[in-house]
Amino acid sequence: MTVYVDDASIPYKGKLRYHMTADSKEELHAFAAEIGVKRCWYHKGRTHPHYDITGQQRAAALLSGALSVDTRKVLAVARGLVGGSVSDRDG
Repeated sequence: MTVYVDDASIPYKGKLRYHMTADSKEELHAFAAEIGVKRCWYHKGRTHPHYDITGQQRAAALLSGALSVDTRKVLAVARGLVGGSVSDRDG
């Protein structure tokens, strides 16, 4: 399983934001918790489940083994989570 973070650099409330997703929702939530990302930053969405993360959290994710990819790749992976075998009851 792999966790992915993009290079989006989206300005929000004075900080840049990025997107983080994974091959499974279970792995995504576990990884987010491991690096200190709050569950409330998760966007389960209908099209691309992901976490919004700060630059500091992105750096922590990369240090913990996440792959740096472009936004197109993050969206493709996240879209694969929609309708997948992992239950969405946990967010």
